[in-house]
Amino acid sequence: MITKRIIPCLDVKDGKVVKGVNFAGLKKIAEPVKLGKYYSEAGADELVFYDITASVEGRKIFTDIITRVAEEVFIPLTVGGGISTLADFDRVLKCGADKVSVNSGAIKNPMLINEAASKYGNQCVVLSVDVKRLGGDYHIFAEGGRRDTGILALRFIEDGIKRGAGEIVVNSIDTDGVKKGFDLELLRVVCDISPVPVIASGGAGKVEDFTKLFKEIPDISAGLAASIFHLGEVKIKDLKKELKAEGILVRV
Repeated sequence: MITKRIIPCLDVKDGKVVKGVNFAGLKKIAEPVKLGKYYSEAGADELVFYDITASVEGRKIFTDIITRVAEEVFIPLTVGGGISTLADFDRVLKCGADKVSVNSGAIKNPMLINEAASKYGNQCVVLSVDVKRLGGDYHIFAEGGRRDTGILALRFIEDGIKRGAGEIVVNSIDTDGVKKGFDLELLRVVCDISPVPVIASGGAGKVEDFTKLFKEIPDISAGLAASIFHLGEVKIKDLKKELKAEGILVRV
């Protein structure tokens, strides 16, 4: 059995960590460098940093903050936001990131996945998808969940994996920030088509949500959350203790 990962996510806007509900109503929570260092010491397996307005504002990611976070973090760091060229991959990796997350950039130019995987390796390329139910289908949304692309999510994910994405982060807009559990229905169908690790994001509100995630979908590689960790509602060490007690393999 593969060890399950617990991953805090820093959604950063204007240099501050923020959080909202259903990708809206963002409130400032903390300073990213301080929070990143805390998680590195608190038992997190990895850390994700998203510059959440870089794409919609049409600018490059804030590399100065990434460099400062990377200097304080001694666990794998994934960085995303405004990644649209190979040069963006290069800049972020040189700042100290271990993996680069591409979202809107891959929607505009799917070949970016091929190019990045060829140059840096599949393990370095994370395809992050913002998904929402519309009718009976799952659609890909762009620009931080603001715009419906009309692209069918499962088809897009399959294509991204074929192009070289080594990991998929599934952000459910329907459950984001609601704290009533992960979107198990969506995650189940993604795991069914994905030969690469899938990370669940959006909806965690309590320890039991992680237990349910890993027990009901054994193929899920990791659970990602933000506000429940940032606000101290769930401590990572306590979460891992509970998961271990439930027979779920975690690094403690």
